[in-house]
Amino acid sequence: GFGVDGAEEGFADDMSAILADTDGGPLSDEEADGLVWMYEEEKLARDVYQQMYEVWNYPIFANIARSEQQHMDTIELLLDKYELDLPASASQMGEFEDPALQSAYDELVAQGRASLTDALQVCGTIEDMDIKDLQDEIDLSDNDDIRVAYQNLMKGSRNHLRSFLRQLERVGAEYEAQYVDDGYLDRVLTISREVAPITDPEYQL
Repeated sequence: GFGVDGAEEGFADDMSAILADTDGGPLSDEEADGLVWMYEEEKLARDVYQQMYEVWNYPIFANIARSEQQHMDTIELLLDKYELDLPASASQMGEFEDPALQSAYDELVAQGRASLTDALQVCGTIEDMDIKDLQDEIDLSDNDDIRVAYQNLMKGSRNHLRSFLRQLERVGAEYEAQYVDDGYLDRVLTISREVAPITDPEYQL
């Protein structure tokens, strides 16, 4: 179920059961690289949100950081299944193997320290980017287990985006889509929350 402000309880456990019933297949280099990249991107979200919680002491940041840990655990299930190593920086807060993610992390944390509104904008940006990157990875993969996992991570990201945008509204600010298109963002915002796990690798919102 969902806790306060978008925290997903038991997400990784649900995913473990769903993935056990979903076929995999031979892993392409692109799929392997994508799994490691997405693990680090979910970690970027978790680490930024933890930093924002330390700076602003605002519960949504801690709640959604816990959800991002569940997302990392879900990808770790697939890394284990396909015998891929976790990135070496997996246990280091704020450290990333991928230089682009490292510079994004540094920049986002710096932006988010400016004000609570900036922090919420930064978190909206991360979920927006995450949705776009997950969709790209779904399009690159033909393994149903990977695609179903990414579908559920993307659903989680849509719920997080809704939560952050509601908080932005409360402080009198708006979010402009930067990665997904405006039509997609509008569709996301017409739904208050998506609860049911997704089992269809071809799912479209």
